[in-house]
Amino acid sequence: MKLLAIDTATEACSAALWIDGEVTERFDIAPRQHASLILPMARQLLAEAELTVPQLDLLAFGRGPGSFTGVRIAVSVIQGIAFAADLPVLPVSTLTALAQGTLRARGAVRVLSAIDARMGELYWSSCVSGPGGVMRPTGEEQLAAPSAILLPEGSGWHGAGSGWCSHGEILRQRLAERLQISHLDSYPHALDIATLAAQDFSAGFEPLPAEQVLPVYLRNNVVRR
Repeated sequence: MKLLAIDTATEACSAALWIDGEVTERFDIAPRQHASLILPMARQLLAEAELTVPQLDLLAFGRGPGSFTGVRIAVSVIQGIAFAADLPVLPVSTLTALAQGTLRARGAVRVLSAIDARMGELYWSSCVSGPGGVMRPTGEEQLAAPSAILLPEGSGWHGAGSGWCSHGEILRQRLAERLQISHLDSYPHALDIATLAAQDFSAGFEPLPAEQVLPVYLRNNVVRR
């Protein structure tokens, strides 16, 4: 299977190409440059693999939650590619992708993903490693103040994401001995979105046509005076 994945939901911008289990990625921390970077990243990956977009089998993207503008960029780009080449799309949670990256890079099997949602709130998800070394959420994704986040049971949790930079003190106090360590420099990667999408596709998840692709914001009122 040949799959192109992108993510622009946070300060990080990345694209990844999955070809029968082998993955290559372009990744950069580039706030406010996603719109100019993401398509060249994808084109470079395809050119290096000597592939064209119509030769792909599937597209995937970080569907949020995250930056409102960033998530919209990802949706717009992936819909444009999908419409042009008549390709199906699998949306992937950026919070689950963040957890998958922490498993890949740190070996963490229990991850608390937190992305700064501004306005004193967090996007939050708890994930554990399942069959095949793939992260799965243990419950619903949340948007709440750090003092109101619903915390999981058990110990040995790893924290990951920008939410731990902005609200780590409160989260560490609330979790106490349940938290093993927090990784403040973690971002979602298209590489991990590709991994999750490939696993979902193999497990029988139905991809979407371009017109049904939607972002996930969690916050209904994305602009507040």
